[in-house]
Amino acid sequence: MKKNLMLVGTALSLSSCSMLLSANRADVTVIGVNDFHGNLLPTSFRVPDPADRTKTVSVQAGGIEAIGGILAQARQDNPNTVFVGVGDMTGASPLVSALLRDEPTIDALTQLGMQVNVVGNHEFDNGIGELLRFQKGGCDSNAPDRACKYENTFPGAGYTYIASNVIDEKTGQRVFPAYKIVKVGPARIAFVGAVLRDTPTVVTPSGVAGLRFEDEVASINAVIPQIKRGGADAIIALVHQGGASPDAFDVVDCKTLTGPIVDIAKGLDPAVSVIMSGHTHRGYNCLVPGPNGQNRVVIQGDAYGHLLQRLDLSIDTRTNRVLSVQARNVVVDAKDGPKDAAMTAIVEKAKALTDPVAGQTIATLGVEQITRAQNPAGESALGDVIADSQLAATRAPEKGGAVIAFMNPGGIRADLPVNVPNPERNVTYGDAFTVQPFGNILTVITLTGAQIKDVLEQQFDNPSAGQNRILQVSEGFTYTWDNSKPKGEKVSSITLNGQPLDPAASYRVTVNNFLADGGDNFTVFAQGTGRLGGDVDIDAFVAYLKSKTVAPGPLGRITRLN
Repeated sequence: MKKNLMLVGTALSLSSCSMLLSANRADVTVIGVNDFHGNLLPTSFRVPDPADRTKTVSVQAGGIEAIGGILAQARQDNPNTVFVGVGDMTGASPLVSALLRDEPTIDALTQLGMQVNVVGNHEFDNGIGELLRFQKGGCDSNAPDRACKYENTFPGAGYTYIASNVIDEKTGQRVFPAYKIVKVGPARIAFVGAVLRDTPTVVTPSGVAGLRFEDEVASINAVIPQIKRGGADAIIALVHQGGASPDAFDVVDCKTLTGPIVDIAKGLDPAVSVIMSGHTHRGYNCLVPGPNGQNRVVIQGDAYGHLLQRLDLSIDTRTNRVLSVQARNVVVDAKDGPKDAAMTAIVEKAKALTDPVAGQTIATLGVEQITRAQNPAGESALGDVIADSQLAATRAPEKGGAVIAFMNPGGIRADLPVNVPNPERNVTYGDAFTVQPFGNILTVITLTGAQIKDVLEQQFDNPSAGQNRILQVSEGFTYTWDNSKPKGEKVSSITLNGQPLDPAASYRVTVNNFLADGGDNFTVFAQGTGRLGGDVDIDAFVAYLKSKTVAPGPLGRITRLN
């Protein structure tokens, strides 16, 4: 009889534990977007072909209306849903947002209930003062011709910018909070953030003047004890740095991730349950072991809102423990997916203000589309055209007398035009602006042939990129590179108009002001002398497209041996 009573007692105890676990369990959905770059409208995106995964097909993806539709459905399915940003929500934006200083984008993300966004490098494009205006609101901008044209008084972002590793050099204090704890239903989720520490190498120096960018891992780990004392049930890292994987974005738990985010993931405190990443514009959903050897999810959702990062977490709020994590990348179907009416209103308002400028047809191409896709040597058809346009704008003696132009590939933001088919081969001002949205100033400098060789070698020694970053070059300039050679010795056979480059001779070279200041770690450009500023890059590009029926020739300016 006592034995039976003991069994009954055990059963009651197990049932009570089960009920207690159920009472303290919270199922939370986290949806994140990275590298949105003000893309309020959908763009082309390639996805695996369902009939043959060795191939891809093009779909229309992204756009704020479709993102809003997915968020609404997710919240209907699970009211415990939170929306976050993983950096570069603004900057390098299409004209529909950029001409209004990205205020429509900030308004849209606010209305969609974004809670927190880690700053990305492009959030610094216009300087810390403008970024602080994005947070706090107001019209005191360094672009008075664009600020507060969307609303008479800009209220600022309804979400919180965070960054654990951005320091004001004068005060030694963080410019933004390191983290934010968000209450999602019964759970308290801490989002802790960091932007890539090499931000100063990928942003115009004036944009980060007075700021120091510290190590991502050390900065995040330093605040973990404080987050724990704040009673967080789960910790998620938002890191605006990334990597790449040969696996498609819809492959779950891939083991093939490479790039800077891998070392970051390996070093972050085990209390961080998931790492949501950005910056490299890749889609992946991988596992990387932390310092305790346990695998955890590292995910990124391509760019421009094509994919949303989705996490479904089961959390024990009594023990502050994540019981399980399911991660996936969700394609934002712009054609057949649900739309958010409030977002449609924002898009229509922004377009009404910018369409008169964007819709002007400026040129007819000789082909349907000129792409920025690089061949194995790193050369692209669109890169050739842009470099040629910059040389054309600076060739005249009074414009600098340039004989060579270099263009950084990261400044080429889209194909021309973005969307096909384009049977009439027309290009609008909006198409051109989408390709080159930064408003950089063309700058002519004098470099020796030896310095030009050094610049080309720096393409293969670029820690901020985590990969080679091949400069696009103007017509008449050619060279060969061999990846099997050691650093500093990869480049050979440099010629200008068929003649070998003379190491001792001086050459007038055109770059944008970003490169002229040593951006993308091309520090040799900053050694240039006889600096002369000129046209805005988009103006030079538009003038070149207007001047002729542009059709790129065969790619052959850059040759790769291995």
